[in-house]
Amino acid sequence: QVQLVESGGGSVQAGGSLRLSCAASGRTFSSYLMGWFRQTPGKEREFVGWLRGTGVTVYADSVKGRFTISRDNAKNTVYLQMNSLKPEDTAIYYCAAKEFAFPSRRPNDYTYWGQGTQVTVSS
Repeated sequence: QVQLVESGGGSVQAGGSLRLSCAASGRTFSSYLMGWFRQTPGKEREFVGWLRGTGVTVYADSVKGRFTISRDNAKNTVYLQMNSLKPEDTAIYYCAAKEFAFPSRRPNDYTYWGQGTQVTVSS
């Protein structure tokens, strides 16, 4: 069992930065695929990026070059650094984890989820 807790959300002006954290507890998560997703009211949960235990990352085109996912295995924490934020980045952001069998952009493939943290970007 893995428990995930996000933090670091808030309000920022366009062009600003935020760093989200996702603290994991329970089983060692270094071998898990860690994903970030976001969701706005009335829309489906959207893939943001994932990070493999090897350090390989993949990002959605909408955030590529602006967002970076990293992890600190000693702290069992994954981070989402968000730079050059835009109003369209406004959403609730979720971290998720799955035992790595294959990488995935689909929310339904992830087993564990955090509670979400709100990010609001004003113009």
